[in-house]
Amino acid sequence: MVGWSGRRKALTILAFILPTILGILAFNVYPMILNSYISFTNKNKFHPNPDCENPLNDILVPTCWNVFEESAPVGLGEPFTFVEPILANYQRLIGDLFTRDALLALLTIIVCLVPLFIAARVDKRFDQQMERKVPSVVVWLLGIMAGAILAALLNIMASFEILMATGDFFVVVFRTILFVVLRVPFSFLLGLILAIILSNEHMKGRSFFRVVLFLPWAASTVAILMALVWQFFFREQGTINQILSVIGYDGKVWLQDPISAFGIVVLVDVWFSYPFFMMAIGGALTAIPNELYEAADVDGAGWWPQLKNITLPMIRPAILPAIVLTSITAFQMFGTVWALTQGGPIKGAGQPGSTEFVMVYAYKQIFQTQNHGLATAFAVIVFFMLFGATLYSLRMTRITKGAFE
Repeated sequence: MVGWSGRRKALTILAFILPTILGILAFNVYPMILNSYISFTNKNKFHPNPDCENPLNDILVPTCWNVFEESAPVGLGEPFTFVEPILANYQRLIGDLFTRDALLALLTIIVCLVPLFIAARVDKRFDQQMERKVPSVVVWLLGIMAGAILAALLNIMASFEILMATGDFFVVVFRTILFVVLRVPFSFLLGLILAIILSNEHMKGRSFFRVVLFLPWAASTVAILMALVWQFFFREQGTINQILSVIGYDGKVWLQDPISAFGIVVLVDVWFSYPFFMMAIGGALTAIPNELYEAADVDGAGWWPQLKNITLPMIRPAILPAIVLTSITAFQMFGTVWALTQGGPIKGAGQPGSTEFVMVYAYKQIFQTQNHGLATAFAVIVFFMLFGATLYSLRMTRITKGAFE
């Protein structure tokens, strides 16, 4: 039986954590419930308002809350209701992905990637041996060659075309994943190189270069303004084309070409994000004992064995959380691409643009086409994708292992 002192202690603890609980419920749990509810409705510009006589709307939709004893706003069109069938919005987004041709195309792509997974497992197995029999480069080259041969034999491009024709969902998510796959490794590699250079004690002016190289990360707080500067560089009469004209080359409208526009978005976001890796890796490098490198020098190990066997394993606890966080942030990237291309160039009406990533697509669905039901269904699917990817990354990288031991 709980005594008065125990009850008072429990109430005191509750008083401290109650604001946090209320904040989580108001700003996290409630929006998730509301979005999930809207994803099953036909809420759009033709059905903008709720039917406040519906008990669910009266509980969940803010416009039905008569806080100031005012009636809910009246607009054009009938009130939104549940769609029929109830999963119509979800079927419109991903239904075509479960057709026979689409599933076969997806299986073909997975088969072509199998040699890379095998190469990763074999390379890890060789690393665990006392004396490595096959160099890492050879293992990965064989894996890439096997994957390329399978891709040619199975006609992987035809499989991609089938998947791209399934609808907006695969197109938008695939382009977003491709952006993350390109952006994060380039940001990490550039940050690693600069961190190693700046960690050299014999380099003069290290503090000055740290400040200068950190400026892009500081400028990311005004990413839209800085992206507009980059946009000016790549305009038809912009800086890049003017430089090319001086040396005798004709420029082009870079942001109107699908491939170059995609590459420019990646380039600009790498420029924004590499200082984060540079600072994280730089801090981790200071914790590595110099004795390890001295012993490696005595054994005759070059820079590559030292990087692979000393530097990267020692900074792993610092860089893995940074990679996971940066990947999630890159998947949700909006400001840079919106300022540069607004999701374009667009191939045709109703088709996602070449740089229309997840957040841009959701923004257009809500604020331009006002298809709230479809947009929230898209957001729910993306949430579960990111949630699953985060859980998988936490398990594989064991980032939180030390917190629960």
